[in-house]
Formats: sequence, structure tokens, C-alpha cells
Amino acid sequence: MDREDQRRYLVVGSVILEVVTPLFQQKIKNDYTTGGFGSLQAFINSQQVIHTLFHLRHRNSWCCKDKSNCHNPSVLPLVYCQWNKLYSENPGPGIHNCHCKFTANLVQLNELDISLSSLILLNCCNLSQPEEEAVQLLRQYKNDYLSHNTTGCITQTEYNTVWPDLVTYVLRLDPSKNDSLIKIEHRPLDKSLCKKYFTFLLDLHQQIEEIKSTMESVHSSIQAVSSSISGLNSSVETVFQAMDTTVQGIDIAVHRTDTAVQGMDTRVEGMDTRVQVMGNSIQGIETSVQQTNDLLKELLQKGLTCECGRQIIIPLCNDQRRKQKERRDQYQLGQNIFFLHQQLNLKSLFIIGETEFIRDVKMMDDGRLVFCLPEEKRLMICNTDGSQIDSIYVQGIPWSVTAVNNSIVAVTVKRPFECYIETYDINNKHKLKSILIPGIFIAMGISMINNKLVVGGARELLSVDYQTGETCTITTIEGDMYPCVLHASGDRIFFTDRSLWSTDKTLSSYNYIDNKIYNMKWPSHSTSITSLQDGSLYLGCIDGLIHHVSKDLKHREKVRVSNNEWLKGISFISYNTKQNKMVALNNKNILSIFHEYQ
Repeated sequence: MDREDQRRYLVVGSVILEVVTPLFQQKIKNDYTTGGFGSLQAFINSQQVIHTLFHLRHRNSWCCKDKSNCHNPSVLPLVYCQWNKLYSENPGPGIHNCHCKFTANLVQLNELDISLSSLILLNCCNLSQPEEEAVQLLRQYKNDYLSHNTTGCITQTEYNTVWPDLVTYVLRLDPSKNDSLIKIEHRPLDKSLCKKYFTFLLDLHQQIEEIKSTMESVHSSIQAVSSSISGLNSSVETVFQAMDTTVQGIDIAVHRTDTAVQGMDTRVEGMDTRVQVMGNSIQGIETSVQQTNDLLKELLQKGLTCECGRQIIIPLCNDQRRKQKERRDQYQLGQNIFFLHQQLNLKSLFIIGETEFIRDVKMMDDGRLVFCLPEEKRLMICNTDGSQIDSIYVQGIPWSVTAVNNSIVAVTVKRPFECYIETYDINNKHKLKSILIPGIFIAMGISMINNKLVVGGARELLSVDYQTGETCTITTIEGDMYPCVLHASGDRIFFTDRSLWSTDKTLSSYNYIDNKIYNMKWPSHSTSITSLQDGSLYLGCIDGLIHHVSKDLKHREKVRVSNNEWLKGISFISYNTKQNKMVALNNKNILSIFHEYQ
């Protein structure tokens, strides 16, 4: 391998990664800023952009909005991992197979590679004809000379062809990049940097498809073994049936025994042959799996960053997740599952008074924390380290909060003689919808189930469509129960009555499957309910204890911890299954963040 050929590869790759990609990203930012959008997420979540990109990924789909601009592409330039980077599907089945089922993720500009950023530029941004041509050709040069170049080299002939064009089209987009291009052109060979850029620039989708093909062969082999096992079982049953018949025949005709035994010998030899075939099949499977794992590990060592690739690699080469799930399936009630990672003093962090009381807290799937501050009538959002603090002011008293998706929260809000559910985009910090809940005058708990909001009413559980505001009764509750503390998980809704006038300490569970309510007597008022990975529950109680409750509500144990200082005066606990973290808020406004033992 010629060093100068390698150096030329490094030069061209450096231009693509260090000049062209940031240039594309900056042009996207300039475009959405000019259009009045405050962030990339807000831009790609806008009606026009999400509609355009949706049809670059989906075929034979007609949207419920703006149908006149729908189109059915012959090719789908936006690949799966790119679409999944930009958007997440809203929970639940949905009504329409269109872009309204998706919400933009919290994507940063520096996460857009040249392929994805060029697609957005060409399809969603305002470019002049010369700029559009430059973007198309620069992306094409990356594909022609780098994406499928498995040698990591560019010959002198190829370089003489591509370099003048690279310079022309980069300077057409930004004339100030001339000095950067000159420096890169004379860059000496750096093998470690060249290897790194090779990993970033190589198109790995073809290799991933080869892996999928190998796995399909493995599955075929497994099916063949299953058929062999079924045949073996049939043979064994036949032999034993023959043995029974033979034994019965001994009393009638002893001389037939020899014949039966010979038949048995023949069948056993057949069984041996089947076992040998099975052994060969199993060896073939082991060889296929080993070859696949070797290939996957090699790609990992090269620094594979493709998201769609990692979805294949991680389950095969690393069974850590499976082992974690097995451990979660074996939770023992009361065992110590979490360790304290850090604590935040929210009084100083949010600059609130001594008497201010934070009413609720939830951790989003991306790790951000959302708090309800009723006295200051605002929501607070921050990272787990206390950084990037944002406020959203509310017209009323925010009481309980739940996550709708990655960027939207729903809050119960108390106003004079009325209670509302309001949804907020915590990225853009604005209100999306306000839904009056008729007949409710006190703010209750709130949760999500089956892509609908669940809120406690007067002696009933209510389902609320957060998009349309449609409200209906899920079930009525006997007695004077007001389900203030509420949590939904799977097909069940858990709730308790924490009303000051209530003496009822019952933990109740409504099951969607059989439409029944199950009750469990409790020694103390509950302040919060959260579910763990295995479906069991943690209940935070007013006496400062946390109880671990089985999924069927039949058993409970106090959580055993070595240091229970953080439990004192506990008000709320909440566990996030994506982050494997739990937060606990006490009445001193100290937030404790726990990580799950692995």
C-alpha cells in the first residue's frame, strides 16, 4: 500500500469531514434561523419539513394533512438509521399512517453527517441553483471516492480528477475556506487519523446486509435441527411402541422376539444416523455464529458508529443486556437495587424560598428532569448535574407532571374552581394545548397508558386524548375515593387516595384486561408510585419508607438500604426504565439520584 496514496485519501477525507460536513451543518442552521426556528429540533418538527422527510423514507403513504403535497417516491434516499435519528414514533397504534405519528428527536447539528445534512439541505432548505449543484456534487464525490473505498487509498490519477472540483464547489459555498483547503492539501500522512477517518467514511450498510444474510442462514440451520429433533422424537416413540408390542408378543410367540429385536436394531441404527446429522447441523450453526460474531467484533474494533449496525451487533456480541434482564426478572422484594449517585439542593439550584415546595418530579427518557413548582407557577427543566436550567411559566398552579414523549410533558394545573391538563414542549418552552377536565376542582395525579393520558377524577379514572382533548371515563370507583396518587404501567393503573380528609390507605390497581379493580390494604398513606423493570412497584410513603410490592399486589417488603438519610421526609420517587435511574425528592427539596446496580 503506497504511503502517498494513503495520504491522498486522508486529504480528501479531511476535506469532507473537516470542511464540507461543518459547512453543510452551518448552512442548515442559517436557513432555519432565518426561518424563525430556535433549534434544529423545532425546524425538523415543523409541518413542511417533517412532511417532506417522511416521504423520503416511506412509500405508499398518504398523510392526513397537506395531502396535495404527498408524493410516492420510486427510491427512498433517507435510510432507516437516519430517519430514526431524526424522529421517534408516538406511542400507541395511531389513526393515520403519516407523519403525524412522529415527533422530532432532540438532535444536535453536529450529529448530522454529510449524507443526512445534504438530504436536509437539498429537500428542506432554500438554496440557489449553484449552491444546490455544489451540495449534490460534494455529496456525490464522498460516495464515489470514500464511501465504498475499502483500500483507504486514492491514486494520483483519481486525485487529479477530484481535487480541483472539491476546491471549486467548497469555495462556491463559502469563499473563506480557501486557507483551510490549502492547509489540508499539504497535510502529511497521519496513519491513526487516516484509520479514524476511514471508519467514519466507509459505507457499512453492505456489510450489515451480509451479516443479516448470515443470520438468516443460521436461522435456517436452527429450523433444520428442530425438524431433526422432531424426527428423532418420532423415532424414539416408534421404537418404544415396538418394544411394547414385542414384549406382549413374547407370551404368544417367543420365536418372533428375534425378528422384533432385529427391527429394533435397524431403528436404533437409524436413530444414530439422525443424531449424527443433528450433530453436524449443530456444528454448522456454531461455525456460522462464530463467523458472524468474529465479523461483528471486527467491525466494532474498527469503531463502527452506524446506529442500525449496532442494533444487530450488541445483542449478538454482548449478552450483558440479556443478563441484566434476567437479573431484573429475579428481583427479590425489598432487595437493595439502587445506589446513591448524587444529590442536588434544589433551593439553591432554582433560587427558591425556604417555604417553596416542589410538588412533583419526572425524569425524561433522555435524562432531563422536569419539576412542578406550584407557588412560583412554573415548570423547571434541567440535566441531572444541575446544568442547562430552563423555566416554563404556567397560568395556574402546576401539580403533577408526566412525559408524553421525548419532548412533550403533560401537567395537571389548578385554577380557581377548575382543573386543566396542559401540554408543553419543553424544548421550545411553549404551551401546546389546554384541556379543561369537567367536574374536577382539585389537581390529581397524571400518567400515560396506551398513548392516552390518565388522570384521577371524582370517584373515577379518566382517559384524555392529549391531541384532541377528548375525555372519557375508564372506570368508576366505589366509595369516596379520589385517586390523587396515580401511576400507569403496562395494562394496569395503580392509584391511592392521599386526600387530607381521607383515612383510606388502600393501594388499588385497575386492570384493563379484565376491567376489574384490585385492592391491597396499606399501613401508611402513599405519596408516589413507580414501577421497576420487572413490573413490581416502589411506593413512597408519608412515613418516610419505601415499600417494594409484587406485580400481583399480594406481597410487599420494606426496601432495605444501608443509609436511609435520603428517605427522611420523602415526598416523591420516580424510576425511568430507559435511564435505569430513580429520583427521590424529600420535603427539604433535596433531590437524590440513584443508579441501578448492574
